[in-house]
Order: sequence, then structure tokens, then C-alpha cells
Amino acid sequence: MPQAGLQVRPAYSVYRLIWSGLDILFPPVCGGCGKRGYRWCPECARSLRLLSENICSTCGEPVEHARICLRCQQKNPAYSALRSYAEFGGPLREALHHLKYKHDIGLGEALSEMLIELYARLAWRIDLIVPVPLSQGRLKERGYNQAALLARPLALAINARYASSALARTRNTPSQVGLSVEERQENVSGAFTADRKQVWARDILLVDDTVTTGSTVNACAEALLAAGSGKVYALSLARAVLKAKNENDRQPNRVSIGPRSV
Repeated sequence: MPQAGLQVRPAYSVYRLIWSGLDILFPPVCGGCGKRGYRWCPECARSLRLLSENICSTCGEPVEHARICLRCQQKNPAYSALRSYAEFGGPLREALHHLKYKHDIGLGEALSEMLIELYARLAWRIDLIVPVPLSQGRLKERGYNQAALLARPLALAINARYASSALARTRNTPSQVGLSVEERQENVSGAFTADRKQVWARDILLVDDTVTTGSTVNACAEALLAAGSGKVYALSLARAVLKAKNENDRQPNRVSIGPRSV
């Protein structure tokens, strides 16, 4: 359930009720561990490594000492702030794999509760929720956008406008897996465009399933700002934490954590 203090909207209550009814008709299994009777079980939820402390105040990357990580000190991102709920790995990695590649779309509603909880802790004021878009080819192949499955229930829960068409990926981009930070930035540079009519003067919340370096989110924010949006914030369910000897200087030459790392 969403965190206490966040008023539950009627539309969101109906949405959850529908999924609860489907669970009775078609008993689920946990996307993280396979336990029957849950789409996302309490044990898997308790196993997560939350990202709520010792993080960069801008990009949300874990840091050991500084308030702002070295990368954000060197160049401010286009977005105002990025936060992720938990570290990518273990049961959460398995659940996201099921959501993205095994058509386990019911996980979207179950996992979105964590994003709702995360948003409730933040003081962001937003007008519009936008999922990070897939390319047309990948959307056709998969049949759905996993980021949208997380973003829509969040919008219902906080009574915000949801606009899946406000942002589009205008060209196919190669997989980010194995690319350096700089290569990732170049790979997605100019790959998105925003609908000026939908985003003009509105503060936007971008939603994605997983973030690694934030390159994709930043490219999306650049497109939104170029179309006249207000501030751009971003949430992701998971963050692939970049390991480095110096926790405040996470600048690996290569990043490789799995499919569609961003």
C-alpha cells in the first residue's frame, strides 16, 4: 500500500481493486522469487537495498562524502533531480526482467507502489507524468512500454495528468550495455522529441524502470526543456549502482549490467 500521509485517490483504488480481482481469478507468482500468491512478495520487498541516504542531491547516485557527486559538479544535468527507490539486483532485477521480457504486466501495478511511496517522501510539485518512451520498433516487438506500466498507476495515485504521448523516441538507439558514460550520452543525444502543446510551461515527472548513468533520462529532459517545459524531475524504480574505489568518483570506463540499462 502507498505510504501513510498520501491521500489515496478513488481512481487508484478502483485500479488496484481490478488487479486484486484478477489475482483471485488468476493466482499470481512473485516476479522476484516465484512464490505463489503474490505478484511481489513481502520477503522480496524486505530484501531491497534502498537508496535514501548518502546520495547525490541532484542525480541520486550513492556517494560517500560529498553532497553532490563529481559528475554533477562537472556538468549539471538537464533535469532538476533524479531519485531511485532501490539498488538494481537480486529479486528486483528478476522482477524487472519478468516485467520487461516475459509479459508479466501485472507486476507494473505491484512494483509501482514503491514509486508512490518514494514520491510521497519528496517535495516535488509536478503537473504531468511522462514515461520514458521506447522506440517504435521495440514497442511493437514487446507490445507495451514497461515504464508506462509503472507511471500510469503513479499518476492515478497522486491525481496527476498522465501523458504517454508527450515524449517520443525519434530514432532507434543501439543498446547501452557495455558503453562508457560518454558513449551512453552520445548514443541517446537528440534521440527524443517532446510535444510542445502538452509540455509547455508544465513541470514534468519522468518515470523509468531502471537508471544507470542517467544518460537517457537526461536526454529526455533536454527534449522537454527544448519544447518549453518547466522543471523536469525523474523517478526510477531501480538504480544500477556503479562500483568504484572512490565512492564520490564513480566514473567507470564501461558499464554493463544487462539489457536496456540507461
